[in-house]
Amino acid sequence: MQLGFVDTLVVFLSLGISLLIVVPLTGVLVRFRANYNPKALQLDAEGGAAPHTGPVVNSYFSMMARVWRIEGIAGLYKGLMPTTISTVFVTIVILIFLDTPKPRHGAYKAPDTRFLATFAYSVGMMLISLPTAVLTYRSITTPHRLGYFNLMKSLRVLLTSTERQKPWIIYLTPGLLAAETLHIALVTCILNPLRRVLLPTITPQLDITEISLWKAAVYFVIVACATIALAPLEVIATRLAIQRNHASTDYDAVAQEPESEGDGIPEYSGTDEDVIGLRHEGDPYTGLVDCAKNIVNEEGVMALYRAWWVTLLGGLGSAFV
Repeated sequence: MQLGFVDTLVVFLSLGISLLIVVPLTGVLVRFRANYNPKALQLDAEGGAAPHTGPVVNSYFSMMARVWRIEGIAGLYKGLMPTTISTVFVTIVILIFLDTPKPRHGAYKAPDTRFLATFAYSVGMMLISLPTAVLTYRSITTPHRLGYFNLMKSLRVLLTSTERQKPWIIYLTPGLLAAETLHIALVTCILNPLRRVLLPTITPQLDITEISLWKAAVYFVIVACATIALAPLEVIATRLAIQRNHASTDYDAVAQEPESEGDGIPEYSGTDEDVIGLRHEGDPYTGLVDCAKNIVNEEGVMALYRAWWVTLLGGLGSAFV
């Protein structure tokens, strides 16, 4: 598809406005889901029982207020650069290689085709964007103030030496690909086909009388039920994405190396108070199921449903795109 200068300018201007709105909201969501808040007593260095001292945040908006109080507006825009790079790259690929009737921006919708082809397409897009998604999540959850244009220093903070030497190991993060693929399968192989059966395609020429209220109600119930499975997968994927990989005979394959790259890099908070707590790097999740079990055992089942309403609204919104 050939785009004129004005069309291209409009697309990227729209992207910029979208990022200004979406990045802070996504950053709060990632931190809320990543926050480690165990209910049980922890063992101190001497083996004695001690209560967990990390932040207790019980809602999305409480996390937003906490980020604003501790890190300010700069903290709300953590993850801006990797998000921008990923979004611009995907947009350029879509505009160049996909024949669409008009420019698209924001979240891209997979082409309407057979669900297996849609599944394969969605998995392919996930594999392309996974490294930047991992970097985005880690840049959001790190306490360090990373420069927008100091790429190498940022990578030393966000990635272990193993990940920098073998970048493909990010794809081997235990459980991460499984969580992402299962999420895609539920959406593309179940929700999308049911949406096509129950709801008409939304077009400017659509007559509202063509929409069956009972079919729409059935679809909304299906989305609500799907949220029961999708929301935990999103929480698990967040936890696994921020879990760094390190191969060493002295450490578990996914345990973080006790590196010092972050030394000397300023933090957002001028105090010892962190925005979120993270699970100890010496006791990593070893897979999707292990992550789910440990979250339930340590933090309670509702930790798997943090910001579940975001997942529900996303599913309902898909009925109108």
